[in-house]
Amino acid sequence: MSDLRFKVVEKAFGKQPQAVETPAQRPAEMFASKVFDRDKMRHYLPQDIYCALVDVMDNGTPLDKSIADAVAAGMKQWATEQGVTHYTHWFQPLTGGTAEKHESFIEYGIGGDVVETFSGKVLVQQEPDASSFPNGGIRNTFEARGYTAWDASSPVFIIDDTLCIPTIFISYTGESLDYKAPLLRSLRALNNVALEVSRWFYPEAKRISTFLGIEQEYFLVDEDLCVARPDLLLTGRTLMGHEAAKNQQLDDHYFGHIPQRVVAFMKDLEQCALQLGIPLKTRHNEVAPGQFELAPIYEECNLAVDHNMILMSLMHNVASRHGFRVLLHEKPFKGVNGSGKHCNWSLGTDTGVLLFAPGKSEDENLRFLTFVVNTLMAVYRHNGLLKASIMNATNDHRLGANEAPPAIISAFLGSQLSGMLDALENSADDRLQQTKKKVGLRFDLPQIPEILIDNTDRNRTSPFAFTGNRFEFRAVGSEANCACAMIALNSAVAQQLKEFKQTVDALVEQGAPLRNAIVKTLKEYIQTSKPIRFEGNGYSDAWKQEALRRGLDCETSTPLIFDNYLTPETVKMFESVDVMTAKELEARNEVKWETYTKKIQIEARVLGDLATNHIIPVAKEYQSKLIDTVYKTMKIVAQEEAEVLAADNLRLIREISQHNAAIAENVKRMVEARKVANKITCEREKAIAYHDTVASCFEVIREHIDKLELIVDDRIWTLPKYRELLNI
Repeated sequence: MSDLRFKVVEKAFGKQPQAVETPAQRPAEMFASKVFDRDKMRHYLPQDIYCALVDVMDNGTPLDKSIADAVAAGMKQWATEQGVTHYTHWFQPLTGGTAEKHESFIEYGIGGDVVETFSGKVLVQQEPDASSFPNGGIRNTFEARGYTAWDASSPVFIIDDTLCIPTIFISYTGESLDYKAPLLRSLRALNNVALEVSRWFYPEAKRISTFLGIEQEYFLVDEDLCVARPDLLLTGRTLMGHEAAKNQQLDDHYFGHIPQRVVAFMKDLEQCALQLGIPLKTRHNEVAPGQFELAPIYEECNLAVDHNMILMSLMHNVASRHGFRVLLHEKPFKGVNGSGKHCNWSLGTDTGVLLFAPGKSEDENLRFLTFVVNTLMAVYRHNGLLKASIMNATNDHRLGANEAPPAIISAFLGSQLSGMLDALENSADDRLQQTKKKVGLRFDLPQIPEILIDNTDRNRTSPFAFTGNRFEFRAVGSEANCACAMIALNSAVAQQLKEFKQTVDALVEQGAPLRNAIVKTLKEYIQTSKPIRFEGNGYSDAWKQEALRRGLDCETSTPLIFDNYLTPETVKMFESVDVMTAKELEARNEVKWETYTKKIQIEARVLGDLATNHIIPVAKEYQSKLIDTVYKTMKIVAQEEAEVLAADNLRLIREISQHNAAIAENVKRMVEARKVANKITCEREKAIAYHDTVASCFEVIREHIDKLELIVDDRIWTLPKYRELLNI
């Protein structure tokens, strides 16, 4: 092991867990202490202002700017009592991350003195520079004006000394430049039409909420080791590195004992998250060594997305305090499990009914099947769009390997729900099959209680699986803003329910009883959406062929998958539910293609630099030592004996030469391909060129580098290896 690597590894493995001070408060007591929630609103706002603001939050009533000054005054009083000195409009631009510009409360007073002020005007609206954020050609660079506007449905919170105000971000001409604005529109569209349909079964319902539970997978790597790997530092993944002799093949890391350093990090993270109102519930080891998962309690979709974005930033900050780097890249290490963001999505009424939960009566089961079947129809009709919503340059590496779902959208329902749909489709009298109760499983051990078996199994290879009272969209990537996937899903289901209601209403107008009209339409949908249902192994080659035969989107090129956003069906769908216009969709695709190109471009530059300036010189250094050994052997030993003794070294010398030559040749080919691609002006065509001619070089170069890693003396190799990176 080289001196440099030895020192870095020794330092990393010698670290002790950082003690986390046990909080004086219980989790429930510290929850949302840094959030301007309803309890604090009641305390700091006049009663009439509080009631008006709650009406905005709960019922979507338009925000009256006349109450903004009173709300701002209450917020400022609470915030300054917490030591806050600044405020910011916190938004989610098309970079995929978050953005904030901090402003101090101080202003000049009438007499020239400095005073602290915070008005309703700056609470409700700000004007950040929009030209430097991705806009997809909506604006010219010199047209810089853009606006952030307060989202009153998501609570204000404190990070350090700053009051953070969740906002949307739009251009001067009104197009959305973020993820929150279209997400809110999609939630509004889904609420409106789902409420109309649900009132067939629950006339008292006043609102439909979309719930989301986000399981967040991530890797932890020692910070010193990460800094010693330029590829990890600059791209979030290892562009080279041979698999460790032991990784996840024994399945012993999954749900295993959590290392002490990691527990200290998790405790610290949970305390910070609880203070920000993020209800973290679950923590555990994931499949790959060095991989972990956390999950909160389910929340309303908009809030869940905000909390996940806050949490990802928080994870990086907390990890640094414990000497870690958090890796949110979907595939930071080759040959082991990648990381996803499993989005558990469901709908519910304000009266407490989960619309995807099976019922006890036939009417309840009709409601259940109504929403399940319409969701299946939406996923079937827009499977290409849903695929595009989760694809990017990073998730491309994860999908279809090491327990990640494949990049073909299908829905897993389980035997009972599939049986219900088949029975309804083939029934002559329109009677619904009743859902079965959970079956009890008894062991022949008196101390073990009866185990209740769920009606559906899990299918880890399914991108979109029904799991009891919700659908789990498992294909979303770990570093993504999952609003992107939720916008597509919410909008597709909203359009589908809208068309469903129109069809049923037309049948009722023709004299059909409502129940018969619903069942008749559901039967047709069950038959039409059958191609999206798949219960088998999503990894098999047979499924790829079958999916193609069924007409599902089987494209593998990420830039071409993005085309699904601009098909006539997709544009019509988004416009029909007032979520995004054709102009906004075109702009977002420009951003997607440009981002894909830049990420591949960065990886190509890093790989070329490391290969040329690190790997080849290190390999040549070792090769020189071997040549020197062979030369000395030839000098002191008889020729026949020397040839025998030097045979292995001569073989290694030749292998190193072959690998170095192949690396140099393919790096040159990659650089030339990049130069050609960079001359292309169309973002779509440039992204395609980067996918086809630049990214295609990566694995070839890596294969030779990984072979050299096994040949070169460990004492010379300076890059930390997988066996060091993946073990904490």
